[in-house]
Amino acid sequence: MARVLEVCVDSVESAVSAARGGAMRLELCANLVIGGTSPDEDLFRMVRRRVDIPIRVLLRPRFGDFLYSEEEFELLRRQVRRFAALGADGVVIGVLRADGTLDEPRMAELIALAGGCGITLHRAFDVCRDPFEALAAARRLGVDTILTSGRQASCTEGAALLRELVGRSGGRPQILVGAGVNADVIRALQPMTGADAFHLSAKRTENSRMTYRREGVPMGLPGISEFEVWRCDEAAVRAARCALDALCGAE
Repeated sequence: MARVLEVCVDSVESAVSAARGGAMRLELCANLVIGGTSPDEDLFRMVRRRVDIPIRVLLRPRFGDFLYSEEEFELLRRQVRRFAALGADGVVIGVLRADGTLDEPRMAELIALAGGCGITLHRAFDVCRDPFEALAAARRLGVDTILTSGRQASCTEGAALLRELVGRSGGRPQILVGAGVNADVIRALQPMTGADAFHLSAKRTENSRMTYRREGVPMGLPGISEFEVWRCDEAAVRAARCALDALCGAE
């Protein structure tokens, strides 16, 4: 498969910056600060109007594990169908059973609803019971991409497994390396693993433009300031793209 530089974004501003920086594909989500959840349809529409690169949509109904209730799975069904109809180039999904295996029947149902869209198995893969069992299941299902850190907190820590996954997959599915990716990591990991697909958020923290600030009233996760905003750093994306092009060949 062709090389990929995918940038995960949760705003129109970040999507535009990523595209300008040379992203080859976007993963669109909401709430990147908690690992990403399903985005709003209007966000997708606004991003689609502003960028001309492929967009895959992360579909995750909530923060936490990937064992979903019937109600949560019904929401996933609806979201897959809706974003496919809206013109998403792909969906990013993952469903596990309680025993840590990939839930093939539920995954197959979502893939059928996607109607030919690209399919990424997200980092549910990194918390499954057996990565090679999950790799085989993903191949049976027709998944074209697996996003993984090599089952570690960062992709550099997971380099040995990433190398093995790239070798075993043979590009079917493509191993998309994520978690801690930047230009330096690409330069280090690409020769080590043979991976040709990398995923990053390239996030930077911007200060709020609020001049009046009522501190000490958290609205969400403890320890995260209400007066900071995450945005994609265009320069970091450009550096990552240059690194990937240098190692895997520019178009």
